[in-house]
Amino acid sequence: MLAAAYRARPDTLADPSMTHCLRLRLVFVALALAPILIAQEAPTAAAEPAQHVFEDGQVQAVEMFSDRSEWIREWLFVESAFDTDGDGKKDRMHVDVTRPAQTKDGAFKVPVVYETSPYFAGTGPMDTSYYWDAKHELGAVPPPRKKMNPIGFGKKPGMIAQNDPLVTRWLPRGIAVVHSCSPGTGYSQGCPTIGGDNEAQAPKAVIDWLNGRAKGYTTLDGDEEVKAEWCTGKVAMIGTSYNGTLPLAAATTGVDGLVAICPVAPATSWYMYYRSNGLVRHPGGYLGEDVDVLYDFVASGDPKKRDWCIENVRNGDLQKNQDRLTGDYSDWWKARDYTKHLDKVKAAVLMAHGWNDWNVMPEQSVTVYAALKQRGVPTIAYFHQNAHGGDPPFALVNRWFTRFLFGIENGVETGDKAWIVREGEKMSKPTAYADYPHPQAAPVTLRFKQGGSAIGALLRDVKRGQQPETFLDDVGKSGAELAKEETSDNRLLFALPELKEPLHLSGTPRIRIKLSVSKEAANLSVWLVSLPWTDSRRITDDLITRGWADPQNHASLDKGHKLVPGDWYEVNFDLNPDDQVLAVGERLAVMIFASDRDFTLWPEAGTKVTVDLDGSSLVLPIVGGVEALEKAVGGKQ
Repeated sequence: MLAAAYRARPDTLADPSMTHCLRLRLVFVALALAPILIAQEAPTAAAEPAQHVFEDGQVQAVEMFSDRSEWIREWLFVESAFDTDGDGKKDRMHVDVTRPAQTKDGAFKVPVVYETSPYFAGTGPMDTSYYWDAKHELGAVPPPRKKMNPIGFGKKPGMIAQNDPLVTRWLPRGIAVVHSCSPGTGYSQGCPTIGGDNEAQAPKAVIDWLNGRAKGYTTLDGDEEVKAEWCTGKVAMIGTSYNGTLPLAAATTGVDGLVAICPVAPATSWYMYYRSNGLVRHPGGYLGEDVDVLYDFVASGDPKKRDWCIENVRNGDLQKNQDRLTGDYSDWWKARDYTKHLDKVKAAVLMAHGWNDWNVMPEQSVTVYAALKQRGVPTIAYFHQNAHGGDPPFALVNRWFTRFLFGIENGVETGDKAWIVREGEKMSKPTAYADYPHPQAAPVTLRFKQGGSAIGALLRDVKRGQQPETFLDDVGKSGAELAKEETSDNRLLFALPELKEPLHLSGTPRIRIKLSVSKEAANLSVWLVSLPWTDSRRITDDLITRGWADPQNHASLDKGHKLVPGDWYEVNFDLNPDDQVLAVGERLAVMIFASDRDFTLWPEAGTKVTVDLDGSSLVLPIVGGVEALEKAVGGKQ
């Protein structure tokens, strides 16, 4: 599942152990329902004229904004343009505001840093017994899943996250911080839709309110208005995981006033989160999770509306359309695929992602980064070698927000485009590159030489006429086990020689496999690994990247067709992008197998997969191209 509203203190590093996102989800549960009086007014501000201070292209913390006892805190309900809970009334979103005392009379106006989340009001139990059972044949109807216990409901609304580190970081810089609960969570009305249109329109409504275009009220059903006369109208959004998805969702509406976003590890496509190339594939650490499971995990809204939402949204829409039988791409998934809806985005985008994030995979950010650059949207990216989460260094975020919230010409959008944390370096010390992929990266095609049941060779040129090689599916064996075995009937493994010089990969590897299968369906998994597999605690030592596909979708992502046993099919697909420098002594290898016990469904063992080596290949994005490869391995391949 996607991570909670997690915001590490800016001066701390992301914890590489936080691989599975939902370990973070409950951080704000206790804070979400803390009661506080509406519009707590601060003492009269000092007579000193209020002004922002900038140094080195960044807005600075100053004493006049730093007294927490003077900050103004208020909560309210912003009216949206939609009704998703079936009551005939426009849904109102629960919003809180923390702003400098100097904004009290509206003469001094400030911009906003804004985070929205479905997690602020509490979540369901951390119990995978509520997930779908992944143990069944491909294409078979899965057994019903267990009903999840409902989330408790708060006694009364209040401040959503008054002690959030966003507040303590941005308020001293004279920037207001706004939080809101997503539709159907906490005191926000409506239903959760997990990527539905209301999840984009809800933050749009809040931004419209900040710009005077939407109405805010002191109560859920009253008519006493609250206005944001203290706001300049400029808003920047930030968040991690689901909270990072929603800034991009808001940006796809083209809402005026949203000038910058920083999505950290966002799910930019819900299809890419729950499927891969036509295959039912689960997020890392959450085998059996799907859209409807995540719905139950976040549905913390008004209990009086939950039955309607369950019947009409969870059952009538999500379970009906998520399609755990085929994994095919559909119009329903397309509506939840922000990569297909970027034409209205005008907010400047600072993407952030970890190369070893197997929950929300790096392809999610890389796809959007490439598309926005092509559209001319100001875009830069920060990538690190760790797992899920990991904010960019605060100085980079500050420069980004300062540039677009205040119009300070600090050059952040015109300089280096990619900031990548190199292996073994601190998250706070990325290396700057002109772009991602590395401008000198070039595709190098490698072919497979027979011997894959042990370790075959990866070569640029292989003599044709090789005999096909086979392996048997066995989900009982993990990918790590298969990579460590000297010989195996359950995978094919092909490797380069041991590196004599470092080899820099930068970009998206692509695999082509010509295969036949003994049944009408099979899982197909491909890992790039470093040999020998050592079970090292260092996240970059063994696994480089990976990908999955359904051979039934060899011709179309939109529609798979049952395989004819014994017939040959060509499957082409991308692995997840990466930027990694392999060290001297490592041996890069590609491993081809069927079911991946941590990600795919679990059919009975025994499906036979035959690979035509002559018709298969791997394309690697290597900085320096063929010349760099030959130098790294000590000769021609």
